[in-house]
Amino acid sequence: MDRKRSLELGEKVPTKVRILLTASFFSALATVGQITIVGKQVYDMTGSELNLGLLGLAEFLPVALLSPFTGPVADRFDRRKVFSFALVGQTATSFFLFLYIASDPSGVFPIFAFITLFGIGRAFAMPASRALPIDWAPDNVIERVVALKSVAFQAGIIVGPALFGFIFVVGPEFPYLAAVVSYSIANCLLFAVGPSTIRKLSTKGGRQAFRDAKEGLRFIRKSPVLFGAISLDLIAVLLGGAVALLPAIAENRLGVGAVGLGWLRAAVGIGATIVAVILSIKPLKRHIGRSLMSAVAIFGFGTIALGLATNFILAFVALMVLSGADAVSVYIRASLVPLATPEEMRGRVLAVEGVFIGASNELGAVESGLTAAAFGIVGAVLFGGFGTLVAVIIWWKFFPALSDVKSFSEVRPKSPD
Repeated sequence: MDRKRSLELGEKVPTKVRILLTASFFSALATVGQITIVGKQVYDMTGSELNLGLLGLAEFLPVALLSPFTGPVADRFDRRKVFSFALVGQTATSFFLFLYIASDPSGVFPIFAFITLFGIGRAFAMPASRALPIDWAPDNVIERVVALKSVAFQAGIIVGPALFGFIFVVGPEFPYLAAVVSYSIANCLLFAVGPSTIRKLSTKGGRQAFRDAKEGLRFIRKSPVLFGAISLDLIAVLLGGAVALLPAIAENRLGVGAVGLGWLRAAVGIGATIVAVILSIKPLKRHIGRSLMSAVAIFGFGTIALGLATNFILAFVALMVLSGADAVSVYIRASLVPLATPEEMRGRVLAVEGVFIGASNELGAVESGLTAAAFGIVGAVLFGGFGTLVAVIIWWKFFPALSDVKSFSEVRPKSPD
C-alpha cells in the first residue's frame, strides 16, 4: 500500500509537468508580489481606497474584453508559446514600472496605464498556463497535478509579497526589477518543455474566435455543475475581495508598514498552501459538492473575522483561514472544469472561466473599493463576508446538481460509443 501510494504521489507526474509548475511558481511570485507593492504605492500616493478598486478595474478590463480571443488562441496555437509571449509582455510592463517609479513620480495615471498593459499579458497567459499542465498530465494523476499547481501558485503568493515587501524597503523601484527577473526565469523554464501534443483547431476565419467563445460559454451554461461552481466562486470572490483593501487595512487598522503588509499578503498564500499540500497528498474524493459549499461558507466567516480584527495576529490568522477555505474551493473548481471539458475545448472554456473567476478578483477589488469609500473599511469587509454566506444559502437551494456531486468521476464526459 505504501509503495503504491508513493508511486501515485511522485513517479507518475511527468518531468515536463514539474517544469511547468515551477514556471507557474515564478510567474505567481512576480505577479502577486508586484501587485501588492503597486497597491501600497497607489495608496501611499493618494490615500484613497477607491483608487485601490480602480487599480483592480485596470487589470480586469483587458481580461474581460480579450477573452473571446485568448481562449481560442490557446486552442489554436502551441500553448507553451502563447504563455511565453504573454510572459514577455508582463516582463516588459514590469520594466516600464521600474523606470517610472525610479523617476520619483507624483501621478498615478501612468501606473494605471501600465497595469492595463499588464492585464493584456495576463489575459493571454491565463488560459494557456492553466491548460498546459493538464495537457501533459496522465488521466490518473490529473487531480493531483491540479493540487500541485495550486501549491506552486500559492507558494508564489507566499514568497512574492514577503520578498517584495523587504525589497521595497531597499528602494521602492526595486520590486519591479525583481519581477522582471522572476518572469524571465519562468520564461526560460518554458524552453525546456516541448510543444503541446494536443490537436489544434483550424486557424482560419476571423469571426471564428467569437463563435469559439460563445461555444465555451454555452458549454458552461448547459452544465449545471460547472455553471453552479463557477458562478458561486464568482460571487464569493466578488463579495469577498477584502484582500484588495490590505494596504488600507495595514495602514489604518493595524498600523504596519510595507513589511507588515507583505506578510499579511503572504498569509493568504500560507493558508492556501497548507491546504493545497494536504490536498496534493490526500486528494478530495468524496462529497465534492458539499465540500465546495462548506468551503465557501468558511471563506465568508473568515472575511467577517478579518473585518473585525484590530490586531495584526488576528488579521493574519483570519487571512490564513479564508485563504485555506478558498484553496479548497479553487481545487474543486479547478478539477471539475478540466475533467468535465473535452481537451480540444479547454482553452475556450478556461478563458470564459477566467473572466468569471480569475478576473473576479479584480472586480472584487472594485467592489471593495467602492463599498469602502461609501461605508468605510470595516463596513466593506463585513458586507462582503455576510454577502458570501447569503450566496451559499441561495446556491445550495437552486443548484442541487452541484451540492449532490459525490466524486469527480461523475462529471467526466461520456465517451461516444
